[in-house]
Amino acid sequence: MPENTTAPTRAMRLGVAGPVGTGKSSLIATLCRALSGELRLGVITNDIYTDEDARYLKSAGVLDPERIRPVETGACPHTAIRDDVTANLLAAEDLEADFGSLDLVIIESGGDNLTATFSPALVDAQLFVLDVAGGGDVVRKGGPGIARADLLVINKTDLGPYVGVDVERMAREGREARRGGSVVALSRHDEESIRMLTGWVRDTLARYRAGDHTPVDPGPMAPHSHADRDGKGGHTHTHADSATHTHDQAPAHAGPSA
Repeated sequence: MPENTTAPTRAMRLGVAGPVGTGKSSLIATLCRALSGELRLGVITNDIYTDEDARYLKSAGVLDPERIRPVETGACPHTAIRDDVTANLLAAEDLEADFGSLDLVIIESGGDNLTATFSPALVDAQLFVLDVAGGGDVVRKGGPGIARADLLVINKTDLGPYVGVDVERMAREGREARRGGSVVALSRHDEESIRMLTGWVRDTLARYRAGDHTPVDPGPMAPHSHADRDGKGGHTHTHADSATHTHDQAPAHAGPSA
C-alpha cells in the first residue's frame, strides 16, 4: 500500500479551555498521570501575570518539570490562544526541539468565559471544561466552546450531591446542546470516567497520526468588552476576524522556561 503522505510529523496539540475554577489544571494532571507511561507528553500553561498553573502541575509530580512550560499572556486569556498565538506556538516548538519527538502537547488556556475557543492554527483538537459546582444549567447557556469543541468535559461530578446538581441530566443536556457531540462526565476519583477521557484522547491521537483528523474552528468569540487600563470604561469588540483584530493591551509573551 502507498505510504500515507498526509500523516503529520509533529506532536498533536490539544487545547483545554473553560471558565475559571472548572478544574482545567487538575484534568491535565489526570491525563498526565494516566498517559505518561505510554505517550511522550508536554504541557503549556497560560496565565495572565503568573506561572501558577505550571507551578501546580510541577508540584503535583505528574510529569518531568522540564516538560511543563508557562506562557504569561499579559492580556485577556483568549488573546494568546486565538488572537495572536505566537507565544504558544513558540513554546510548543521549543518543547519539541528540547525533547525530540513528542506524541502530545497539551495547551491550557487561562480561565475565560463560555465563549473562549482556540484557534485551529494553534491546536489540532480542543476540549471545553465545565464543572458541576458552576450549576447544572450552565450547559444550557451555550457558546462555541460548549457547542462545538471536539469534546465537552463536565468535571468534578463527585461534587454533584453536595451542590444539588443532577449530573446525569447535566450530561444529557450537554449532549443535546452539542447535538450528540462527545461529552465526558469526569471525576478524578472515578476510574471509569478517566478511562473514557483517555480513550477519547487516544482515539483522537490515532486519527491525527493517520492524517484523518481535521482541526475544527468552533467559532469566534462573542462580542465583549475590556476595561481600560485604569479599570474604567472600556471598549466592545468582536473577534470575527482574528487575523486583523488587535488589543490595546500588553502583547502576549512567553514566560521563563521551566
